[in-house]
Amino acid sequence: MPPTASPPARPKLNDGGLLLCRVAGVPVMLSPSWWLGAALIVLLYTPLVGRILPGAGVWESAVLAAVFTVFLAISVLLHELGHCLVALRLGLPVRRVRLFLLGGLTEISRTPPKPTQEGLIAAAGPAVSLVLAVATGIGWFAMVPGGAIWLLVVQTCVANLAVAVFNLLPGLPLDGGRMLRALTWRVTGRRSVGTTAGVIGAGVVAAALIIWALVGLIQDAQDEWLRLGVCVLMAWFVVAGANAERTAEQRTSWPPGLELSDLVRPVLQLPAESPVGDALVAAAGRGVVLVRADGIAVGLLDQTAAERLATHAPNEPAERAAEPVDPDTILLDSESPEAILERVQTVLAWQFLVIDEEGRPSGVLRREDLRAALRARRT
Repeated sequence: MPPTASPPARPKLNDGGLLLCRVAGVPVMLSPSWWLGAALIVLLYTPLVGRILPGAGVWESAVLAAVFTVFLAISVLLHELGHCLVALRLGLPVRRVRLFLLGGLTEISRTPPKPTQEGLIAAAGPAVSLVLAVATGIGWFAMVPGGAIWLLVVQTCVANLAVAVFNLLPGLPLDGGRMLRALTWRVTGRRSVGTTAGVIGAGVVAAALIIWALVGLIQDAQDEWLRLGVCVLMAWFVVAGANAERTAEQRTSWPPGLELSDLVRPVLQLPAESPVGDALVAAAGRGVVLVRADGIAVGLLDQTAAERLATHAPNEPAERAAEPVDPDTILLDSESPEAILERVQTVLAWQFLVIDEEGRPSGVLRREDLRAALRARRT
């Protein structure tokens, strides 16, 4: 899907930071923490510019460091747009793309249902960075060495190559960790096993980063302080991100031994014009599908709303206390437990109609029943 820009919008602040633009309808945000990261890069990169270009003064070095920071942000943004556009092409909605302190983040609203999809989305970002590294690398070798422009081209090439290589490291939440999860998921058939592999990989990656930073200090490398600052921040990012992925996986994993049939309540069909008081009595703990005279289901009886209505108007039609049934609130009893769990967690509804493969109602799943069962199993 080719990127399309929406009409220019006046920058504004919201919970994600500064709105820069929209690409394919997806908002691109600049987080407040990005400014801190940019300041750190300028501070650490300015002395390095002075060493590479001895004739550059402090202010010239600082300006070059600031320009490089902007080029790096554009490179990271293009990297994230690679993830974003592939996700959209695969039919997965993207909430937003965000640039923050340590890089970028593409927030996909739904978990990829297949390991191949997760692998393709993860690989798209490093692929964009490698293309940018090749493009700037050609400029590097085509230019006469020396000078500010040459240095910016060289550093942008190196930065994109570093972004690609770093993101391919096999630890969550990096792209390489997601690719490792996708591969493990495909082999084992269980996403949770892939997440465990990615978390273990994250520990190895974080340890390697710290070791590399210490080696730079011991060997008195030219970029020792820049390397130390970046490595410490990245190690923290990897560990924190892996922990968040592990927590999210626990929250979205269906416990072994729990069957959907254990949670689904029996279903009862009643005319939509039935008195709400009678519908409550007939329900007796079951799910109630309210059907009009023409056979069209208008919704599921919302017990809380029905009880509230029955206290002052028990003869009102039960349809007035119905929760609508739409494609998002219909579950197939043959769906995988993980798909059902994700649907319940992402769709704003209190109950879901479960149907068989022939489209006949087989039960009603209530959100609170699923939550209670998950809490009980996990404790």
